[in-house]
Amino acid sequence: MTKLSVNINKFATIRNSRGGNNPDVVKAAMDAERFGANGVTVHPRPDERHIRYADVREIKNIITTEFNIEGNSREQKFVDLVLETKPDQVTLVPDTLGQLTSDHGWNTIENKEYLIEIIQVFKTAGIRVSIFVDPIVEMVEAAALTGTDRIELYTEGYATQYAKGERANAIGHYVEAAKKAHELGIGINAGHDLDLDNLKFFKHHIPWLDEVSIGHALVCDALYLGYENAIQMYQRQLQY
Repeated sequence: MTKLSVNINKFATIRNSRGGNNPDVVKAAMDAERFGANGVTVHPRPDERHIRYADVREIKNIITTEFNIEGNSREQKFVDLVLETKPDQVTLVPDTLGQLTSDHGWNTIENKEYLIEIIQVFKTAGIRVSIFVDPIVEMVEAAALTGTDRIELYTEGYATQYAKGERANAIGHYVEAAKKAHELGIGINAGHDLDLDNLKFFKHHIPWLDEVSIGHALVCDALYLGYENAIQMYQRQLQY
């Protein structure tokens, strides 16, 4: 079974644009669970332009399914937050300060020693670790040497090619990377630009997929389809 984790950052973006607490981000997390999601993802950034650190603490107190916190582990404030809240999973993303959205995976070869060290910090605290990687077999092989529990395949490239109708090219590198991860005993997550149009095809070709994290597309769909209906529609795409 592939789990659906709903990234609720966009709820916080809308809230912050007007001040106050509408929409209520904590309620968005609770409703994601109530409507059938298997987990909730947040990605706090240093400027707190969407999810705030206080949101993370509140969500941790109420969540009943899996909680995944994404972020840049080179920011000590992020590391401290994760160790304080102890989510089910931390996903390490090599963001730069002020970055609009995540746009590349770790170079696991060049950063192997650093990743070994920081991954052990989280695993010692009992937190499952996933690291963001591009669909490159060599990067997956090096990831296996860091001690990570899972990788998260960065799927923007897949989504872009899929939208152009280049389905074989879109999925090929991801299948190779996923096969290698599976051979090496690493769990496989995926995220970024997955949507109702391309998700089923991706899941069909990567049967070992443990989890997808979807936020922007799902929230956009929810504007037209309703939040509960959108979550259920994404879940159906994962069940084929």
